[in-house]
Amino acid sequence: MVCTPVPCPHCQREQVIKRGKTDTGKPRDRCQNPSCSHQSFRLDPAYRGRLPEITPQVLEMSRNGRGVRDTARVLQISPATVIHA
Repeated sequence: MVCTPVPCPHCQREQVIKRGKTDTGKPRDRCQNPSCSHQSFRLDPAYRGRLPEITPQVLEMSRNGRGVRDTARVLQISPATVIHA
């Protein structure tokens, strides 16, 4: 059995431990770095719009004149998420 270190998606440190499960039964992890702003996270979020790399893509597409519905369709997220980004 091979144990691979899991980096925190926010601070990129590998000080991560398991922290139980969500209400739907999906695993949750916890960053033990005290300076990290996000202590608890999931490695595989249920919704793509919550991924940190989505917001810069939304902003870039809006700067290039793409519409809200077009951006939502290309990135496979909700138009409401595009509006709030």
